[in-house]
Amino acid sequence: MALRSISACSFCHRVLVVKTTLRGMSAAAKLQPLTDVLKGEPHRKHPGVSNLKTLRLPDKLHAAARSIIHRAQIKGLDEKAQDLVHFLWSRKRKVEDKALRQKALNLERELWSKATENNKGADELLLEERIQKKVLSELKRTTYHWRQLKFDEEMGVVYMAARLAGGYAAVRRALNEIKTRDESFAPESLLDFGSGLGTVAWASHSCWPDSLKEMVCVDSSGPMNSVAERLLKGDEETQEPHLKHVYFRQFLPVTPKVQFDLVAAAFTLSELAKASDREDVVFTLWRKTHKYLVLVENGTKEGHQMLMEARDALLNKQEKFVLDSRPASVFAPCPHDVACPKLAQKPLLPCSFQQRYHTLSLPGQINHLTEKFSYVILTRAAPGDSSVNPGLKPGLDSGLDSGLDSGLDSGLDSGLDSGLDSGLDWARLIAPVQPRTRHVHCRMCCSDGQLHHMIVTPRKHGRDVYRCARSSDWGDRVPLVQTTEEDGES
Repeated sequence: MALRSISACSFCHRVLVVKTTLRGMSAAAKLQPLTDVLKGEPHRKHPGVSNLKTLRLPDKLHAAARSIIHRAQIKGLDEKAQDLVHFLWSRKRKVEDKALRQKALNLERELWSKATENNKGADELLLEERIQKKVLSELKRTTYHWRQLKFDEEMGVVYMAARLAGGYAAVRRALNEIKTRDESFAPESLLDFGSGLGTVAWASHSCWPDSLKEMVCVDSSGPMNSVAERLLKGDEETQEPHLKHVYFRQFLPVTPKVQFDLVAAAFTLSELAKASDREDVVFTLWRKTHKYLVLVENGTKEGHQMLMEARDALLNKQEKFVLDSRPASVFAPCPHDVACPKLAQKPLLPCSFQQRYHTLSLPGQINHLTEKFSYVILTRAAPGDSSVNPGLKPGLDSGLDSGLDSGLDSGLDSGLDSGLDSGLDWARLIAPVQPRTRHVHCRMCCSDGQLHHMIVTPRKHGRDVYRCARSSDWGDRVPLVQTTEEDGES
């Protein structure tokens, strides 16, 4: 018994020494936590950087688009393209029938209450008729009238002039998140749902030109598929397609067991009228996904909310038909799998990003524009996979505990190494960085599921973290060291 007590005391003393040593080392650990991660690269090229310089369309795509537009000879093309852009940017989700009925009931109660006070003894039938007309009139005036876009060949050309370059820029930027963070990913198959002009196929080919062997583009519009095929052939019917192995379909592959390495839907959810339709499509696409599902929408409140509906459904709801049991995990842009903190803010602002690009330089167009977009990428990888959240590890205590469990002396070094490395965390910049003298303001979404305004300084966070933050931009990930000090206002 005495021997056990002595042994226990000795053990506790050694643990105390270890804990004290860790606290003493923490300041030093903050100074150079990124040495291994940077691998000799300059801070402006740290692993969290995924923004791209001003993008150009692939030369063959650019030339084909200009040729098709020139041949079409559409009168007032510039005005029609601008009208379409404004329509798409201001588009809202269709009001659900249940919400519309509730709105009508509330309005009817309010009108009845006013009518009975001001028109005592009036004929109830006449009052009811007047109130019903007033309710219908008010609903028509205040309810958003959603309408489906219908594409014929001319509309396809107008859409090309308005959205080809901007849509390509948004998709290419979203795909770059996968390309820069998962270097081992070499997709052989792609499914693009709501493919339109084939933008996703061109952007995917720009990222992985050597590995893609099959690209299936699904769009219910025959005319849009025809325009997309013309783009692939450089607007020459007899010419071989510039991209090989691209197949156009009007319906999804029937076999539910067929999966694709990469599945995408860009600016497609907004073409579906009902929330239930969007959810059904998202689950169908998820069943088709082997590794990554990429969803892109306009960077508006509506676009962001549709993406969050899809994200929450895949994370929290049970599929009707489970063919692949690997759970969904968010790869980007969120550094967490909990509810989007932006949706809890007042006023509600979208989580959006931007990408600068060269336009088609058509008459009336300026040479450069900035595309504002929202996106979400989900993956089949397990939540602990390093490709999902590289650098995100349990923390100093868990590293120490694992070291102690494996034997105090032999495991201490590995426990310390694991613990010190785990101090590194990644947060997503959700606004432009504001550099100041010896500090930088960063507004970020962090792995705790909260939004934080952090003031990063070399003294508090270390020189490497400070320089990485200073050289990052809106949409990049920033490496942070976990500290006990208050970094700024949340």
